[in-house]
Amino acid sequence: MPNSKGFRRGARSVLRKKPRKRGLQPIGRLLKEYERGDRVVIKIDSSCHKGMPHPRYQGKVSVVEEKRGRAYVVKLVERGGKVRTLIARPEHLKPHGT
Repeated sequence: MPNSKGFRRGARSVLRKKPRKRGLQPIGRLLKEYERGDRVVIKIDSSCHKGMPHPRYQGKVSVVEEKRGRAYVVKLVERGGKVRTLIARPEHLKPHGT
């Protein structure tokens, strides 16, 4: 049988929550507003599927470019100088340095 090629394949350890962190997250993380140029960490909340970036970007630091609806467009510089543009909702972002 061939392997599945889904979006979350091979990401069980990345997307798993600790038992005491299960359930909904604090409301303040959803209401946090970011400005253009703010540095954020991509921290995926696996309990919320909407607006989730790909698991390969978990833990990466990026810069907010703009707000698009409820989500934010963030720019990420990969190794090798490639620039990636991601669209993620605020529940998957966290201010850098906290």
